Amino acid sequence: MTQTMRAIEITKPGGPEVLQLTDRPMPRAGHGQVVIKVAFAGVNRPDALQRAGMYNPPKTASDLPGLEASGEISEIGAGVTGWAVGDQVCALLPGGGYAEYVATPAAHCLPVPDGLDMKQAACLPETFFTVWSNVFTRGGLKGGERFLIHGGSSGIGTTAIQLAQHFGARVFVTAGSAEKCAACVELGAERAINYKEEDFVEVMKEAGGADLILDMVGGDYIPRNFSALADDGRLVQIAFLQGPKVDMNFVQLMTRRLTMTGSTLRPQSDLAKARIAQDLREAVWPLLAAGKVAPVMDSTFAFEQACDAHTRMETSTHIGKIVLEIGGA
Repeated sequence: MTQTMRAIEITKPGGPEVLQLTDRPMPRAGHGQVVIKVAFAGVNRPDALQRAGMYNPPKTASDLPGLEASGEISEIGAGVTGWAVGDQVCALLPGGGYAEYVATPAAHCLPVPDGLDMKQAACLPETFFTVWSNVFTRGGLKGGERFLIHGGSSGIGTTAIQLAQHFGARVFVTAGSAEKCAACVELGAERAINYKEEDFVEVMKEAGGADLILDMVGGDYIPRNFSALADDGRLVQIAFLQGPKVDMNFVQLMTRRLTMTGSTLRPQSDLAKARIAQDLREAVWPLLAAGKVAPVMDSTFAFEQACDAHTRMETSTHIGKIVLEIGGA
């Protein structure tokens, strides 16, 4: 292997234009790690937050953006079992996905599901890890429950719709256009609420209240989410696109026995992420292989067009996932 590789680095905090192509040293596989020759890398909101200087990577992680990728294993570190050089995988990454090669814990890799190509596989890890851990593990979603997803047309939203619908929940979503609402209904949502035209609180109250809400908006959505929940309902917070601070009365948390929780994926331990990977391999990967669940693709950009990919994401006009083609497949 060569000693250097091409990568996209963040030259300084700022807009998409600060993403620049550069050469970096090749990563090597540490204990328990593999190196992946990257075919495609997923583009996610945390990448944009990191680019803007609002989401610093862990000290042990690469400073390059990119939290998920697909490709072939090119190197295996000490202590790794179950994988071989040449295996096709997709992986959750601590960072560094916008590069020709990336190192990651072997336990965070999953095989490319039967019937999916490398481009589709690159869309799986970040969203499926996030949805499974927050909706099903932390949120405890069960069949028959009313489940409200904010941002239904996002990568997280389109994944959550399909998994929740498959496991028997009644799915409600919010989205910002008729086109996005139609896409959510086509994926299995019972009701899509155009938040520019309707009040999701009133819609959910008429439906009996949400048993679970998955929210990435925050801000003034937080008190509105409390009002939209049924008694004993749960709110899971995974981001704060409108900010984490709000003035509200928490009395109903007690009087209506509500639960508010949340998580972020990147800071969790390697062991915690490995457990999520194992759950996905057992419960979800067979659904992908059978075609019962599939990633929703928005667009693909060339490696050198990372700034355009970020611009596309930040316009919020996309439906589903955006990927960078790095090595192809």
